[in-house]
Amino acid sequence: MKVTEHIAQSDGKTLFSFEILPPLKGQDIKSIFDNIDPLMEYKPPFIDVTYHREEYTFKELDNGLLKKQVVKKRPGTVGICAAIQNKYSVDAIPHILCGGFTKEDTENFLIDLDFLGIDNVVALRGDAVKSEIYFKAEKEGHRYASELVSQIQDLNNGKYLDEELQNSSATDFCIGVAGYPEKHMEAPSLDSDIHFLKKKIKAGAEYIVTQMFFDNQKYFDFVEKCRKEGITVPIIPGLKPIATRKQLNLIPHRFKVDLPDDLIMEVVRCKDNKEVRKVGIEWCIQQSKELVAAGVPILHYYSMGRSSNIEAIAKEIF
Repeated sequence: MKVTEHIAQSDGKTLFSFEILPPLKGQDIKSIFDNIDPLMEYKPPFIDVTYHREEYTFKELDNGLLKKQVVKKRPGTVGICAAIQNKYSVDAIPHILCGGFTKEDTENFLIDLDFLGIDNVVALRGDAVKSEIYFKAEKEGHRYASELVSQIQDLNNGKYLDEELQNSSATDFCIGVAGYPEKHMEAPSLDSDIHFLKKKIKAGAEYIVTQMFFDNQKYFDFVEKCRKEGITVPIIPGLKPIATRKQLNLIPHRFKVDLPDDLIMEVVRCKDNKEVRKVGIEWCIQQSKELVAAGVPILHYYSMGRSSNIEAIAKEIF
C-alpha cells in the first residue's frame, strides 16, 4: 500500500514509522529482525530501509602505485525490504540514490522493486563520498533528486530508457523525498531549498519526510513556508533521540541541524551516556506529544540501527 493511502485511511490518527540501516557486510539479517521485533507492537504501516552507496579505498601495489577499490559496507537494501515484507506483512520502503547509480542502474533497481511488490520509494540525491568535497554524479547518472523523481515517474507512466520497447508495463511507485526544516547543508538559503523541493513535487513526489530536528518550531515554520509556496503533499516529521554526549558535536556537524540550548545544557549535566539516553528519550517524547497534538500524519523515527530508545518513546506516544 502507498504511504499516501496509509495516511488517507488513518482517519486523522498519527501513525508510527521508523527507519533502519542495513547491517554491515558480514552480519546476518537477525540483527535487523531483533531491532524491528520490539517495535511491531506499535503497528508501523511501513519501515524505511536506507541505501548506502559505495566508498573508495586505495590499495598500494608492489610497484608503489595505488589501485582504486570500491567497497560497499552496507549492502542488502532490496533483500532486506523483501524480507521485511515477507516476515511482518508491512510495507518496506527502500531509499534510492542518485550517487553511485547510472540511469540504467536506477531503472533496473526499480524493476526489481516492482517485481517484489514494493509500492513506495524515497528518492534522494545522496551525499558525496569521503574522497569528494562536493557530490559528483555518475557519468550517466542524475545530479539532482528532482531528476531521479522524474525517471521514477516516467516508469510510472510506462516510459523506459529504451524508447523502442513495446507493450511496456507501467510501475506504480509512490515517491517520497527529503525536506530540510533548517535547509540542506549545501543550499544558500531555506527559500532556495524550498524552491528546489517544489521541483521534486512537480516532478511527481507525493510526500516529504523531513531531516531530523530538535525544535518543533523549525518544523512548523517549514510546513508553513511550504504551504505558502503551494506545496500541499503530506510533510512527515523525522525525529531522532540523542543517545550519547558525542552527538552534541556530531549531529550539528554531520547533519547541519541546530540543537536547542536547553537540550545541550541537559546533556552537558549528565554524568554518563546512560543519563544522556534518558534525556534524549524524554526530549523526543515531548517533541512527539506536541507534534501529535498538532495533527501530523506520521511520526517517523531515525533508529540508526538501535530500537530500544525508539521503543521507549513509542510506548509513551502510541
